[in-house]
Amino acid sequence: MADLFARLACHDDEDFDKGSGPEALRAVDRAAAALVARTTQGLSPAALTLAYLDWWMHLAAAPGKQAELVLKAGRKASRFWAYVIASSLDRTFPPCITPLPGDERFSALAWQDWPYRFWYQGFLLGQQWWHNATHGVPGISPHNEKVVAFAARQLLDMASPSNSPFTNPEVIRRARETAGMNFVKGGRNALDDMARKATGQPPAGAEAFQPGRDVAVTPGEVIFRNHLMELIQYRATTQDVAAEPILIVPAWIMKYYILDLSPQNSLVRYLVSKGHTVFCISWRNVTAEDRALGFDEYRKLGIMAALDAVNAVVPGRKVHAAGYCLGGTLLSIAAAAMARAGDERLASVTLFAAQTDFSEAGELQLFIDPGELYMLESMMWDQGCLSAGQMAGAFEMLRSNDLVWSRMVREYLMGERAPMNDLMAWNADATRMPYKMHSEYLRRLFLENDLAAGRYDVDGRPVSLLNLRVPLFVVGTERDHVAPWRSVYKIHQLTDTDVTFVLASGGHNAGIVSEPGHKHRHYRVHETKLGELHLGPDEWMEANPPADGSWWPAWEAWLTARSSGRTTLPKIGGPGYPVLEPAPGSYVMQR
Repeated sequence: MADLFARLACHDDEDFDKGSGPEALRAVDRAAAALVARTTQGLSPAALTLAYLDWWMHLAAAPGKQAELVLKAGRKASRFWAYVIASSLDRTFPPCITPLPGDERFSALAWQDWPYRFWYQGFLLGQQWWHNATHGVPGISPHNEKVVAFAARQLLDMASPSNSPFTNPEVIRRARETAGMNFVKGGRNALDDMARKATGQPPAGAEAFQPGRDVAVTPGEVIFRNHLMELIQYRATTQDVAAEPILIVPAWIMKYYILDLSPQNSLVRYLVSKGHTVFCISWRNVTAEDRALGFDEYRKLGIMAALDAVNAVVPGRKVHAAGYCLGGTLLSIAAAAMARAGDERLASVTLFAAQTDFSEAGELQLFIDPGELYMLESMMWDQGCLSAGQMAGAFEMLRSNDLVWSRMVREYLMGERAPMNDLMAWNADATRMPYKMHSEYLRRLFLENDLAAGRYDVDGRPVSLLNLRVPLFVVGTERDHVAPWRSVYKIHQLTDTDVTFVLASGGHNAGIVSEPGHKHRHYRVHETKLGELHLGPDEWMEANPPADGSWWPAWEAWLTARSSGRTTLPKIGGPGYPVLEPAPGSYVMQR
């Protein structure tokens, strides 16, 4: 017995740490966090509570801020009651507060009738007060301030008088006109949506936009396929082509055919019609079995494998590479690694709404702090991937007025179905993200900003965008909620080469799908050559007036100016790259 206790006394934590015990206990932690994440849609209650406590405790310790809020509340109350009295006497009296730009909830003339004008004016004043209450509290961390302000805005949006059938004059008028049938139609719409979501079907109307039949119809062939992607080569429609081909790298958070929608708004078809040889990656829609696929696998099996195929089809020619969103971020990493290795196969790099510095990445950063990321990673660890619905939910929260509440009012209260279009149908055709890749992307790029800091490793060595020597064409969009244009603009500070920057009207998707002839489009463009003075984003915007129309012709002219001339049409496929099937291929059909 004494020997037993003696042996036990010699054991320490090092013996335990060498076994599988710690890993098993961490798995218990992950499982517990995943269980919570499933009920909160990936949001961390701990992170949200800490943000609220940070705001509340600093506000409680700031008597000056409290006094300011009391004074503002009194002033807003005075404005409101003065407006009530004045507008009761004069119906043409102007509102005491107007909605923020882009807020169309109260734009209908019916909101100017009594008593609806009072309800929405009081709501806007209350919304403004809560903005004051959640901003400018001394001592609160900037991240927590943004989280609290965002949460307050979500709650206010939910409580808007436009969302209630009892306080929305448009809904009340429609109910009178239809004898309440709008609510019957709205109920049917709601039941149909719930049934479609439960059975994994696309939203109503999306069946009219099938890849290969209605969208993604530019003629081409799949010439290569591996576990992660298919490579499509498009058939030329001109007598000759530019010598350098174009390789498009879309994001795998979306399906590639956003760049090949209907014939009239297909960027791929536009490039082909201008005499370019175009290749495009179509990513596989991964499953839980692909949980171990990392960010570097997307670089190797995606961009590098595609470049090898392009070089086999068009030998001896450099390649114009273009990346969209996450695909652009990956392309910038791949290009930096190629530059470090002396690989000179790229003629230029184009980035569409793609970030390389994530220090000011917009409201998506609200979901990226250590607590939130641990919760999300635990959920993906349990599932093996991030589902399309979970990803879509985060984007809907960023634009809840447009994507949630306005849709609910229109379809469920008014009983109207919004007409489906190709972009909406594509947006509903979402994909999954593998656990390891998405965790690396969020942690190394969003949270730690390793690429901009020069800490991002490829093949065990850090890469730097300063090593890029090829010209860059970079596109940001004015209303981008995913990759804010000022964040995209930071590429100027990270590279040592010529940068042509375009700021296009529209958002993350509609600003890129901006074909010639599309009404109400404009863009700004300027090339900053190596060695020229660098302007801040707002200075740049002021110095470059907008031009009407699409930015596509400007990009095509830029590509042509950096090509070495014209050449004969290349064959479809090449040695080791036979034609496998017609475009759009098989991977794009995966649900």
